[in-house]
Amino acid sequence: MNRDSLKYKMLVTDMDYTLLNKEKKVSDRNREALRRAREKGVHAVVATGRIYTSARIYAKLLGLSTPIIASNGAIIKDASKTVFRDILSQDTVREMLRLCHKYGAYCHFFTENTIYSEKLINVSLRYTEWNKYVGEEDQVKIRIVDDGEEIVEAAKTEVLKAVVFDEDDEKIQKLRDGIMETGIVSVSQSMKHNLEVMNKGVNKGNAVRILAQMYGINREEIIAIGDNENDISMIEYAGLGIAMGNAEELLKRAADHVTGDYQEDGVAEAIEKFIL
Repeated sequence: MNRDSLKYKMLVTDMDYTLLNKEKKVSDRNREALRRAREKGVHAVVATGRIYTSARIYAKLLGLSTPIIASNGAIIKDASKTVFRDILSQDTVREMLRLCHKYGAYCHFFTENTIYSEKLINVSLRYTEWNKYVGEEDQVKIRIVDDGEEIVEAAKTEVLKAVVFDEDDEKIQKLRDGIMETGIVSVSQSMKHNLEVMNKGVNKGNAVRILAQMYGINREEIIAIGDNENDISMIEYAGLGIAMGNAEELLKRAADHVTGDYQEDGVAEAIEKFIL
């Protein structure tokens, strides 16, 4: 099919609680809808807060050749090249460590393929479990360090994003307020009880804009699908922003359309309605 005749030429989907079901798998219906969209000439892209390595395995399973948007847009990369990356400064890493120490929380720092933390807990623990079920090349490296200065040193060239997870709502809010007061970063959430910190201006919407320019696609020709706060920027940037049925209310308010729940193949429902 002639791609020029398509109303929508790029489809961007979040992964967790969007494309993936509760078993962290892509359903047959979602997989088939994506395949048919690609056959029509649509650029299908995954955009996630996950570390790049764990996003890559799903892109491979889906046969996607487009670059992956990972770490909430701090890196855009495919198998052969890095399209974009934005590194947290050493001062930012030091400040994140200081704030987490102040409030008794643990911060995780994402590079392209490694997670640094001062304790094996929540985020790093979940990726440790992930490593048990994937091949060596798809495993996420976990570095537990005694001295935060090792993380600061890595920040010279590698650290893309900081993540804090804590089930204490009051602690998370105080941390968020403290982080925002620095004025040097942006903060969003991809699930309840977590904070994700990137450099100012780094978000999924900016990453979608970069890819659209690379492909010569107008924003009106883009569909973006997501479920949480870290998806709002791409929902607002896209010509058609779609919220999952299970999405947070703030994202639903920003969206143009609400599709089915992530357990009901909402991504496939949207593709069938607007592309196929």
